[in-house]
Amino acid sequence: MIIESLNIGLPKKEIFYGKEIVTGICKVPVTQPSILSKLGFEGDGVGDSKHHGGTDKAVCVYSVDHYPYWEDVLGIKLPPAAFGENLSVSNLKEDDVCIGDIFQIGAAVVQISQPRQPCKTLAARYGRSDMVKLVVDSGRTGFYFRVLEEGTVEKGDALILKERDTHRVTVSFANRILHHSRDNCDGIKKVLAVPALSESWQRSFQELNKRCKEEGR
Repeated sequence: MIIESLNIGLPKKEIFYGKEIVTGICKVPVTQPSILSKLGFEGDGVGDSKHHGGTDKAVCVYSVDHYPYWEDVLGIKLPPAAFGENLSVSNLKEDDVCIGDIFQIGAAVVQISQPRQPCKTLAARYGRSDMVKLVVDSGRTGFYFRVLEEGTVEKGDALILKERDTHRVTVSFANRILHHSRDNCDGIKKVLAVPALSESWQRSFQELNKRCKEEGR
């Protein structure tokens, strides 16, 4: 589990297939050590602070092992940081990690807080109106880290698992419940029981759980 690319970028005007968007999705690989704070990497930012960024979503992570799949689906060679991720990593997929898992990366300590939810900006970048659905249906979403201990991080750093969350709710499982099994009340409760779950995903699952209670399930 290695950081194959560390990617940083501030929001700027981009033109995707004739559509102008102010976004931080087109991040650039950097080779020097970068400071990771509670709010993310120094020099990095997001264009839509309502849906991205903040302490629960300080670092976006995506597996380079998914790149060949998307190159086949999209019929293109993907650019670096193709999904707007800060960390392009190897050997770390959604089935392999749990919400609440704690990792050491460089001098920093981070924790998985939620799956990444694909957005319309990603769809605009590749000119595919069905991109959000494609990502969700594939399960290849990536995920977010919150920062427990600040420190410097650089390309080539290993991701060292320090603590596996005892609830064992994988990123894939949380994705399946929210996007495909919203009537699975036991699954909803299982995800909600994870203390490390981000505030935004807590709200989403609380709404689902409320419906379960109203229906007596």
